[in-house]
Amino acid sequence: MNPQNRRVLISGASVAGPVLAYWLARYGFEPTLVEAADAPRDGGYPIDVRGQALSVADRMGLLPELRAAGLDTEGLSFVNAENRTLAAVDMRAMRKAAASADIELCRGDLVRILHAATSDGIEYRFGNRITELTQHEGGVHVEFEHGPGGDFDLVLGADGLHSGVRKLTFGPEQQFLRYLGYYFGGVEVASSVGMPERVVLRNEPGKLIGIYRYHDRAGAFFMFASRHQVDYDYRDLAAPGRIFTERFADLRWRGGVVEQVAAAGEMYFDSLSQVHLATWSKGRIALVGDAGYCPTLITGQGTSLAMIGAYLLAGELAAAGGDHRVAFARYEERFRPAVTAAQRGTSQGAAMLIPATSAAIWRRNQLVRLAGIQVLVSRLTRRFARPAAELPAYPQASGEPSLPPAARR
Repeated sequence: MNPQNRRVLISGASVAGPVLAYWLARYGFEPTLVEAADAPRDGGYPIDVRGQALSVADRMGLLPELRAAGLDTEGLSFVNAENRTLAAVDMRAMRKAAASADIELCRGDLVRILHAATSDGIEYRFGNRITELTQHEGGVHVEFEHGPGGDFDLVLGADGLHSGVRKLTFGPEQQFLRYLGYYFGGVEVASSVGMPERVVLRNEPGKLIGIYRYHDRAGAFFMFASRHQVDYDYRDLAAPGRIFTERFADLRWRGGVVEQVAAAGEMYFDSLSQVHLATWSKGRIALVGDAGYCPTLITGQGTSLAMIGAYLLAGELAAAGGDHRVAFARYEERFRPAVTAAQRGTSQGAAMLIPATSAAIWRRNQLVRLAGIQVLVSRLTRRFARPAAELPAYPQASGEPSLPPAARR
Protein backbone atom coordinates (compact mmCIF):
# COMPACT_ATOMS: atom_id res chain seq x y z
CA MET A 1 0.00 0.00 0.00
CA ASN A 2 1.09 3.54 -0.71
CA PRO A 3 2.09 4.78 2.77
CA GLN A 4 1.00 8.30 1.78
CA ASN A 5 -2.62 7.24 1.29
CA ARG A 6 -3.46 5.60 4.61
CA ARG A 7 -5.30 8.43 6.40
CA VAL A 8 -8.85 8.63 5.00
CA LEU A 9 -11.59 11.03 6.12
CA ILE A 10 -15.17 9.88 5.50
CA SER A 11 -18.02 12.38 5.71
CA GLY A 12 -21.28 10.72 6.78
CA ALA A 13 -21.90 7.98 9.34
CA SER A 14 -25.25 6.46 8.41
CA VAL A 15 -24.86 3.50 6.01
CA ALA A 16 -22.23 3.95 3.30
CA GLY A 17 -19.78 5.65 5.69
CA PRO A 18 -19.56 2.89 8.32
CA VAL A 19 -19.42 0.12 5.68
CA LEU A 20 -16.61 1.99 3.94
CA ALA A 21 -14.74 2.53 7.22
CA TYR A 22 -15.11 -1.14 8.17
CA TRP A 23 -13.48 -2.40 4.99
CA LEU A 24 -10.81 0.30 4.88
CA ALA A 25 -9.77 -0.62 8.43
CA ARG A 26 -9.72 -4.27 7.46
CA TYR A 27 -7.36 -3.50 4.57
CA GLY A 28 -4.97 -1.52 6.78
CA PHE A 29 -6.12 2.06 6.15
CA GLU A 30 -6.83 4.53 8.97
CA PRO A 31 -10.38 5.85 8.47
CA THR A 32 -11.98 8.67 10.43
CA LEU A 33 -15.70 9.43 10.19
CA VAL A 34 -17.20 12.89 10.65
CA GLU A 35 -20.97 13.19 11.10
CA ALA A 36 -23.16 16.29 11.46
CA ALA A 37 -25.60 14.59 13.85
CA ASP A 38 -24.69 14.38 17.52
CA ALA A 39 -25.15 10.58 17.59
CA PRO A 40 -26.07 7.72 15.24
CA ARG A 41 -29.40 8.65 13.65
CA ASP A 42 -32.27 6.66 15.14
CA GLY A 43 -35.71 6.05 13.66
CA GLY A 44 -36.54 6.44 10.02
CA TYR A 45 -38.75 4.54 7.62
CA PRO A 46 -38.21 0.85 6.75
CA ILE A 47 -35.51 0.18 4.18
CA ASP A 48 -34.38 -2.91 2.27
CA VAL A 49 -31.08 -4.75 2.11
CA ARG A 50 -31.06 -6.91 -0.99
CA GLY A 51 -28.99 -8.56 -3.68
CA GLN A 52 -25.23 -8.28 -3.30
CA ALA A 53 -25.69 -6.00 -0.27
CA LEU A 54 -26.66 -9.17 1.61
CA SER A 55 -23.28 -10.62 0.67
CA VAL A 56 -21.56 -7.47 1.94
CA ALA A 57 -23.37 -7.83 5.27
CA ASP A 58 -22.51 -11.52 5.37
CA ARG A 59 -18.80 -10.84 4.78
CA MET A 60 -18.95 -8.33 7.65
CA GLY A 61 -20.43 -10.99 9.93
CA LEU A 62 -23.60 -8.92 10.37
CA LEU A 63 -26.20 -10.93 8.46
CA PRO A 64 -27.64 -12.69 11.57
CA GLU A 65 -28.11 -9.34 13.32
CA LEU A 66 -29.83 -7.84 10.30
CA ARG A 67 -32.18 -10.80 10.02
CA ALA A 68 -32.96 -10.62 13.75
CA ALA A 69 -33.92 -6.95 13.34
CA GLY A 70 -35.91 -7.64 10.17
CA LEU A 71 -39.57 -6.82 9.70
CA ASP A 72 -42.10 -9.32 8.40
CA THR A 73 -44.64 -7.10 6.67
CA GLU A 74 -47.74 -9.19 6.17
CA GLY A 75 -49.48 -7.14 3.53
CA LEU A 76 -50.28 -3.83 1.90
CA SER A 77 -53.77 -2.35 1.70
CA PHE A 78 -55.19 0.60 -0.25
CA VAL A 79 -58.14 2.03 1.70
CA ASN A 80 -60.73 4.81 1.37
CA ALA A 81 -61.59 7.59 3.83
CA GLU A 82 -63.64 5.15 5.94
CA ASN A 83 -60.81 2.61 6.12
CA ARG A 84 -62.58 0.20 3.80
CA THR A 85 -60.07 -1.87 1.82
CA LEU A 86 -60.21 -1.19 -1.91
CA ALA A 87 -57.29 -3.42 -2.95
CA ALA A 88 -54.71 -5.46 -1.09
CA VAL A 89 -51.51 -7.38 -1.68
CA ASP A 90 -50.18 -10.31 0.31
CA MET A 91 -46.56 -9.24 0.83
CA ARG A 92 -45.49 -12.60 2.19
CA ALA A 93 -46.78 -14.28 -0.96
CA MET A 94 -45.06 -11.57 -2.97
CA ARG A 95 -41.72 -12.35 -1.34
CA LYS A 96 -42.28 -16.05 -1.90
CA ALA A 97 -43.16 -15.49 -5.56
CA ALA A 98 -39.96 -13.49 -6.01
CA ALA A 99 -37.91 -16.13 -4.13
CA SER A 100 -36.62 -13.25 -2.06
CA ALA A 101 -34.05 -13.49 0.73
CA ASP A 102 -34.04 -9.70 1.07
CA ILE A 103 -34.27 -8.06 4.48
CA GLU A 104 -36.59 -5.19 5.38
CA LEU A 105 -35.69 -3.38 8.59
CA CYS A 106 -35.93 0.00 10.23
CA ARG A 107 -33.25 2.36 8.94
CA GLY A 108 -32.30 3.27 12.50
CA ASP A 109 -31.68 -0.40 13.34
CA LEU A 110 -29.31 -0.76 10.40
CA VAL A 111 -27.43 2.40 11.44
CA ARG A 112 -27.16 1.07 15.00
CA ILE A 113 -25.80 -2.31 13.86
CA LEU A 114 -23.24 -0.73 11.53
CA HIS A 115 -22.08 1.72 14.20
CA ALA A 116 -21.65 -1.07 16.77
CA ALA A 117 -19.55 -3.02 14.26
CA THR A 118 -17.18 -0.10 13.67
CA SER A 119 -17.09 1.99 16.88
CA ASP A 120 -14.25 -0.01 18.46
CA GLY A 121 -10.97 1.10 16.87
CA ILE A 122 -12.40 3.56 14.32
CA GLU A 123 -12.64 7.24 15.18
CA TYR A 124 -16.05 8.91 14.97
CA ARG A 125 -16.42 12.69 15.21
CA PHE A 126 -20.09 13.38 15.85
CA GLY A 127 -21.63 16.85 15.87
CA ASN A 128 -19.22 18.22 13.28
CA ARG A 129 -19.00 18.81 9.55
CA ILE A 130 -16.52 19.70 6.82
CA THR A 131 -16.54 23.38 5.82
CA GLU A 132 -13.57 23.60 3.46
CA LEU A 133 -11.55 21.22 1.27
CA THR A 134 -8.25 22.20 -0.34
CA GLN A 135 -6.42 19.61 -2.40
CA HIS A 136 -2.65 19.76 -2.68
CA GLU A 137 0.02 17.47 -4.09
CA GLY A 138 0.29 15.30 -0.99
CA GLY A 139 -3.31 15.19 0.24
CA VAL A 140 -6.35 17.25 1.22
CA HIS A 141 -6.45 19.98 3.83
CA VAL A 142 -9.78 19.93 5.69
CA GLU A 143 -11.41 22.63 7.80
CA PHE A 144 -14.21 21.69 10.20
CA GLU A 145 -17.12 23.61 11.65
CA HIS A 146 -15.81 22.84 15.13
CA GLY A 147 -12.20 22.35 16.17
CA PRO A 148 -8.92 22.61 14.29
CA GLY A 149 -8.46 21.56 10.68
CA GLY A 150 -6.09 18.88 9.48
CA ASP A 151 -4.62 17.03 6.53
CA PHE A 152 -5.81 13.69 5.18
CA ASP A 153 -4.57 11.62 2.27
CA LEU A 154 -8.06 11.02 0.84
CA VAL A 155 -11.57 12.39 1.52
CA LEU A 156 -14.65 10.27 0.74
CA GLY A 157 -18.15 11.76 0.72
CA ALA A 158 -20.83 9.43 2.07
CA ASP A 159 -23.03 12.29 3.23
CA GLY A 160 -26.26 11.75 1.34
CA LEU A 161 -28.44 13.50 -1.21
CA HIS A 162 -27.40 17.00 -0.10
CA SER A 163 -23.72 16.09 0.24
CA GLY A 164 -21.47 18.81 1.58
CA VAL A 165 -18.39 17.09 0.15
CA ARG A 166 -19.98 17.07 -3.31
CA LYS A 167 -20.86 20.75 -3.06
CA LEU A 168 -17.35 21.74 -1.93
CA THR A 169 -15.69 19.59 -4.61
CA PHE A 170 -17.99 19.68 -7.64
CA GLY A 171 -20.15 22.78 -7.12
CA PRO A 172 -23.79 23.62 -6.26
CA GLU A 173 -26.12 20.64 -6.08
CA GLN A 174 -28.60 22.09 -8.60
CA GLN A 175 -26.23 20.90 -11.33
CA PHE A 176 -26.50 17.27 -10.26
CA LEU A 177 -29.96 16.76 -8.73
CA ARG A 178 -32.66 15.57 -11.12
CA TYR A 179 -36.05 16.41 -9.61
CA LEU A 180 -38.68 13.75 -10.38
CA GLY A 181 -41.83 15.74 -9.60
CA TYR A 182 -42.66 14.43 -6.11
CA TYR A 183 -41.99 15.12 -2.44
CA PHE A 184 -41.75 12.64 0.42
CA GLY A 185 -42.07 13.07 4.18
CA GLY A 186 -42.02 10.74 7.16
CA VAL A 187 -42.58 10.92 10.90
CA GLU A 188 -43.24 8.63 13.86
CA VAL A 189 -46.82 8.54 15.16
CA ALA A 190 -48.66 6.84 18.03
CA SER A 191 -48.07 3.08 18.02
CA SER A 192 -51.84 2.47 18.08
CA VAL A 193 -52.25 3.88 14.57
CA GLY A 194 -52.52 1.51 11.63
CA MET A 195 -52.60 -2.27 11.52
CA PRO A 196 -49.88 -4.54 12.97
CA GLU A 197 -47.33 -5.80 10.42
CA ARG A 198 -49.22 -4.13 7.58
CA VAL A 199 -48.79 -1.05 5.38
CA VAL A 200 -52.03 0.91 4.88
CA LEU A 201 -52.22 3.47 2.06
CA ARG A 202 -54.75 6.22 1.41
CA ASN A 203 -54.82 8.09 -1.91
CA GLU A 204 -56.34 11.25 -3.28
CA PRO A 205 -55.34 12.51 -6.74
CA GLY A 206 -51.65 13.42 -6.61
CA LYS A 207 -51.38 12.58 -2.91
CA LEU A 208 -50.62 9.58 -0.70
CA ILE A 209 -50.49 8.94 3.03
CA GLY A 210 -49.21 5.62 4.35
CA ILE A 211 -49.03 4.04 7.80
CA TYR A 212 -46.67 1.23 8.68
CA ARG A 213 -46.72 -0.46 12.08
CA TYR A 214 -44.07 -2.83 13.35
CA HIS A 215 -43.11 -4.17 16.79
CA ASP A 216 -44.16 -1.40 19.21
CA ARG A 217 -43.71 1.52 16.82
CA ALA A 218 -45.65 3.14 14.02
CA GLY A 219 -44.68 5.61 11.35
CA ALA A 220 -46.49 7.70 8.80
CA PHE A 221 -45.20 8.80 5.42
CA PHE A 222 -46.70 11.04 2.79
CA MET A 223 -46.00 11.86 -0.83
CA PHE A 224 -47.40 14.43 -3.19
CA ALA A 225 -46.87 15.43 -6.79
CA SER A 226 -45.65 18.93 -7.55
CA ARG A 227 -44.76 20.20 -11.02
CA HIS A 228 -42.51 22.83 -9.49
CA GLN A 229 -40.09 22.43 -6.62
CA VAL A 230 -41.30 23.71 -3.27
CA ASP A 231 -39.56 26.83 -1.99
CA TYR A 232 -38.77 26.43 1.71
CA ASP A 233 -35.87 26.87 4.11
CA TYR A 234 -34.56 23.40 4.97
CA ARG A 235 -33.10 24.83 8.19
CA ASP A 236 -36.63 25.69 9.39
CA LEU A 237 -37.63 22.49 11.21
CA ALA A 238 -41.28 23.56 11.31
CA ALA A 239 -41.51 24.05 7.53
CA PRO A 240 -42.33 20.40 6.62
CA GLY A 241 -45.28 20.40 9.01
CA ARG A 242 -46.66 23.56 7.45
CA ILE A 243 -46.19 22.17 3.94
CA PHE A 244 -47.99 18.96 4.92
CA THR A 245 -50.91 20.90 6.41
CA GLU A 246 -51.23 23.04 3.28
CA ARG A 247 -51.13 20.07 0.91
CA PHE A 248 -53.26 17.60 2.88
CA ALA A 249 -55.84 19.81 4.61
CA ASP A 250 -58.60 18.43 2.34
CA LEU A 251 -57.70 14.76 2.72
CA ARG A 252 -60.03 12.85 5.06
CA TRP A 253 -59.13 9.59 6.77
CA ARG A 254 -61.09 8.07 9.60
CA GLY A 255 -59.07 7.63 12.78
CA GLY A 256 -57.38 11.02 12.84
CA VAL A 257 -54.30 9.97 10.88
CA VAL A 258 -53.98 13.28 9.02
CA GLU A 259 -54.33 15.21 12.27
CA GLN A 260 -51.67 13.08 13.97
CA VAL A 261 -49.17 13.66 11.20
CA ALA A 262 -49.87 17.41 11.23
CA ALA A 263 -49.34 17.53 15.01
CA ALA A 264 -46.20 15.36 15.02
CA GLY A 265 -42.81 16.77 15.81
CA GLU A 266 -39.77 17.09 13.58
CA MET A 267 -40.17 15.08 10.39
CA TYR A 268 -38.03 13.99 7.48
CA PHE A 269 -38.95 15.85 4.30
CA ASP A 270 -37.31 16.10 0.90
CA SER A 271 -37.88 15.98 -2.83
CA LEU A 272 -37.67 12.75 -4.79
CA SER A 273 -34.51 13.55 -6.69
CA GLN A 274 -31.74 11.51 -8.26
CA VAL A 275 -28.06 12.42 -8.35
CA HIS A 276 -26.28 12.28 -11.71
CA LEU A 277 -22.59 13.14 -12.09
CA ALA A 278 -20.28 12.61 -15.04
CA THR A 279 -17.65 11.28 -12.62
CA TRP A 280 -17.74 10.31 -8.94
CA SER A 281 -14.24 11.55 -8.11
CA LYS A 282 -12.02 14.56 -8.46
CA GLY A 283 -8.38 14.25 -7.49
CA ARG A 284 -8.16 12.77 -4.00
CA ILE A 285 -11.89 13.11 -3.28
CA ALA A 286 -14.59 10.57 -4.20
CA LEU A 287 -18.30 10.03 -3.53
CA VAL A 288 -20.21 6.93 -2.48
CA GLY A 289 -23.90 6.14 -1.92
CA ASP A 290 -26.57 8.82 -2.30
CA ALA A 291 -23.91 11.55 -2.41
CA GLY A 292 -22.75 10.24 -5.78
CA TYR A 293 -25.69 8.36 -7.27
CA CYS A 294 -28.92 8.57 -5.26
CA PRO A 295 -31.59 6.51 -7.10
CA THR A 296 -34.42 7.85 -4.79
CA LEU A 297 -36.16 5.81 -2.12
CA ILE A 298 -38.95 4.83 -4.52
CA THR A 299 -36.59 2.29 -6.12
CA GLY A 300 -35.99 0.49 -2.81
CA GLN A 301 -32.33 0.18 -3.82
CA GLY A 302 -30.57 3.19 -2.25
CA THR A 303 -29.38 1.39 0.87
CA SER A 304 -28.13 -1.62 -1.06
CA LEU A 305 -26.30 0.56 -3.60
CA ALA A 306 -24.66 2.43 -0.71
CA MET A 307 -23.42 -0.79 0.91
CA ILE A 308 -22.20 -2.34 -2.33
CA GLY A 309 -20.54 0.88 -3.48
CA ALA A 310 -18.73 1.27 -0.15
CA TYR A 311 -17.45 -2.30 -0.34
CA LEU A 312 -16.21 -1.84 -3.91
CA LEU A 313 -14.55 1.52 -3.24
CA ALA A 314 -12.64 0.21 -0.22
CA GLY A 315 -11.70 -2.96 -2.08
CA GLU A 316 -10.40 -1.11 -5.12
CA LEU A 317 -8.27 1.12 -2.89
CA ALA A 318 -6.80 -2.01 -1.29
CA ALA A 319 -6.27 -3.74 -4.65
CA ALA A 320 -4.52 -0.64 -6.02
CA GLY A 321 -2.22 -0.44 -3.01
CA GLY A 322 -3.67 2.92 -2.04
CA ASP A 323 -3.29 4.50 -5.48
CA HIS A 324 -6.46 6.60 -5.59
CA ARG A 325 -6.17 7.37 -9.29
CA VAL A 326 -6.35 3.71 -10.22
CA ALA A 327 -8.85 2.78 -7.49
CA PHE A 328 -11.37 5.54 -8.17
CA ALA A 329 -11.43 4.74 -11.90
CA ARG A 330 -11.91 1.00 -11.29
CA TYR A 331 -14.63 1.60 -8.70
CA GLU A 332 -16.62 3.71 -11.12
CA GLU A 333 -16.06 1.43 -14.10
CA ARG A 334 -17.19 -1.59 -12.11
CA PHE A 335 -20.24 -0.03 -10.44
CA ARG A 336 -21.71 2.59 -12.79
CA PRO A 337 -23.71 0.08 -14.91
CA ALA A 338 -25.57 -1.15 -11.79
CA VAL A 339 -26.29 2.41 -10.70
CA THR A 340 -27.58 3.38 -14.16
CA ALA A 341 -29.92 0.37 -14.18
CA ALA A 342 -31.24 1.22 -10.69
CA GLN A 343 -32.06 4.80 -11.67
CA ARG A 344 -34.25 3.85 -14.63
CA GLY A 345 -38.05 3.85 -14.50
CA THR A 346 -38.45 5.65 -11.17
CA SER A 347 -41.10 8.13 -12.30
CA GLN A 348 -43.37 5.33 -13.56
CA GLY A 349 -43.27 3.63 -10.16
CA ALA A 350 -44.11 6.90 -8.37
CA ALA A 351 -46.98 7.57 -10.77
CA MET A 352 -48.54 4.23 -9.88
CA LEU A 353 -48.21 4.90 -6.15
CA ILE A 354 -49.64 8.40 -6.56
CA PRO A 355 -52.10 8.42 -9.48
CA ALA A 356 -52.93 11.91 -10.74
CA THR A 357 -56.73 11.50 -11.05
CA SER A 358 -59.60 9.68 -9.33
CA ALA A 359 -60.05 7.53 -12.43
CA ALA A 360 -56.37 6.57 -12.39
CA ILE A 361 -56.63 5.62 -8.71
CA TRP A 362 -59.61 3.39 -9.52
CA ARG A 363 -57.75 1.74 -12.42
CA ARG A 364 -54.69 1.14 -10.25
CA ASN A 365 -56.80 -0.49 -7.52
CA GLN A 366 -58.57 -2.70 -10.05
CA LEU A 367 -55.25 -3.76 -11.50
CA VAL A 368 -53.88 -4.60 -8.04
CA ARG A 369 -57.02 -6.58 -7.17
CA LEU A 370 -56.80 -8.61 -10.36
CA ALA A 371 -53.05 -9.28 -10.39
CA GLY A 372 -51.69 -7.96 -7.11
CA ILE A 373 -48.41 -9.83 -6.78
CA GLN A 374 -47.32 -9.51 -10.39
CA VAL A 375 -48.32 -5.85 -10.62
CA LEU A 376 -46.51 -4.84 -7.47
CA VAL A 377 -43.39 -6.78 -8.39
CA SER A 378 -43.09 -5.47 -11.92
CA ARG A 379 -44.78 -2.09 -11.98
CA LEU A 380 -45.27 -0.51 -8.56
CA THR A 381 -41.89 0.02 -6.93
CA ARG A 382 -39.63 -2.60 -8.51
CA ARG A 383 -39.39 -3.80 -4.94
CA PHE A 384 -37.52 -6.96 -5.71
CA ALA A 385 -35.13 -5.52 -8.25
CA ARG A 386 -31.63 -6.32 -7.06
CA PRO A 387 -28.60 -4.16 -7.71
CA ALA A 388 -26.49 -6.23 -10.10
CA ALA A 389 -22.80 -5.74 -9.46
CA GLU A 390 -19.91 -8.14 -9.33
CA LEU A 391 -18.74 -8.59 -5.74
CA PRO A 392 -15.11 -9.71 -5.87
CA ALA A 393 -13.08 -10.94 -2.93
CA TYR A 394 -10.35 -8.34 -2.62
CA PRO A 395 -6.85 -9.24 -1.41
CA GLN A 396 -6.24 -8.44 2.24
CA ALA A 397 -3.41 -6.06 3.08
CA SER A 398 -0.18 -7.66 4.24
CA GLY A 399 0.36 -7.99 7.98
CA GLU A 400 -2.34 -8.07 10.63
CA PRO A 401 -4.74 -5.15 10.17
CA SER A 402 -6.72 -3.77 13.09
CA LEU A 403 -10.12 -5.32 12.50
CA PRO A 404 -13.44 -4.01 13.78
CA PRO A 405 -15.12 -6.45 16.21
CA ALA A 406 -17.50 -8.03 13.67
CA ALA A 407 -14.57 -9.03 11.47
CA ARG A 408 -13.04 -11.03 14.31
CA ARG A 409 -16.05 -13.30 14.68
